[in-house]
Amino acid sequence: MTAMVNLLEVVHETRYTYSAPVALAHHLAHLQPLSDAYQELLLHDLQTEPEGETRHHGVDGYGNSCLWFSGALGRDQLLVRATSRVRLQERFAVLQADDSPAWEPLADSLRYVARSPYDPAVEFTLPSPFVPRLEVLRDYARPSFTPGRPVAEAAIDLMHRLHADFEYRSASTQIDTPLDQAFAQRAGVCQDFAHLMAGAIRMLGLPVRYVSGYLLTQAPGDATEMLGADASHAWVQVYCPHTRGVPGAWLDLDPTNDLIPAAGHVRLAVGRDFGDVTPLRGVIRGGGRHSLSVAVRTRVLDSGPAFASGRP
Repeated sequence: MTAMVNLLEVVHETRYTYSAPVALAHHLAHLQPLSDAYQELLLHDLQTEPEGETRHHGVDGYGNSCLWFSGALGRDQLLVRATSRVRLQERFAVLQADDSPAWEPLADSLRYVARSPYDPAVEFTLPSPFVPRLEVLRDYARPSFTPGRPVAEAAIDLMHRLHADFEYRSASTQIDTPLDQAFAQRAGVCQDFAHLMAGAIRMLGLPVRYVSGYLLTQAPGDATEMLGADASHAWVQVYCPHTRGVPGAWLDLDPTNDLIPAAGHVRLAVGRDFGDVTPLRGVIRGGGRHSLSVAVRTRVLDSGPAFASGRP
């Protein structure tokens, strides 16, 4: 079986317009895509207007590429344009969800025991600022996580249910909308879908990572319109160790679109929740009130089956 490969270009523009000149600004950007055997970063260029800022590149505690930049602007606008080209290979073409471990023993193995080996995935079982512990999410997860069910199979079933039960509704929530409100109104944006799924599975003691990134407007090789396209997107990774067809032990799931990402999802960064991987954030002196506009353009430069599934 061959895996689909796409060569994609992403242009991400963020524009801040201020009501008064900005005297000084410091920003942190998570705008450089990750690079590994299945997502090869070929080009990344970040431009700002106005220019003249100081820059520092680094890697955060989750292995994400970061750029810190600052400068004395003295202007009433800031434009940040990130251009990236990546070659994507489908990672889960040979997934066997029923081959994953049963979820209860996996959750038990991740509980703290003094002097036992530490699994770094444990961090992603814990509550985080945007994903608190909510009993309603445990109750919601239970019908999918029946006794003895393989963790990947259960997580995929939960994704199907969440997609069916919740409505994607643009501008229905804000960045700081509490997760229990999104659950109660049964509607939200991709950030909410990812947080809800992460919260439900974490309530069972299982690790889930939040993923920020991009996706194509249409699914590769399909005319299906993708929700959350033409903007930053978000989905989750569920911890599925020792599972056939899951390289690196983390299975990507997109509850907004009810699918397993193939060669149309570009990964920017991973973390506990949105707060860890915000594409652009910072502090400024001056500026007064501000408005924000974001535009993302993702296009295919080349595609086709290039090599066997599971081989880098």
